Amino acid sequence: MGYFVTPGDVGQIEMNGGLRRRTMATTDEAMLCEFLIERGTVVASHSHGNDQVGYLVFGRVEITIGSETRVIQPGDSYAIPGGVEHSAKALVDSLSIDVYSPPRRDYRSEAR
Repeated sequence: MGYFVTPGDVGQIEMNGGLRRRTMATTDEAMLCEFLIERGTVVASHSHGNDQVGYLVFGRVEITIGSETRVIQPGDSYAIPGGVEHSAKALVDSLSIDVYSPPRRDYRSEAR
């Protein structure tokens, strides 16, 4: 993979109804993903060993991290340490950018 990745370089992956992911730039230590979440879509509570930090580009999302729930707005960011349960619900069509460290192996297959 080169140093630059454009949306045309990688396709969107339909993860479940209403949630699409595009795995963008990736190194050995970090992975950047774009998530397009349609209004009403729920990301069920889950955890993974990767640290995850994200930024909401547009939309409004109710997100629960551990026992804390907030509605995030464009420009808000969040941090999810590895192993912490988290879930989300898109209140309107939304776009988030998330970084995983280390990269998620299950997302790496689409990355170039």
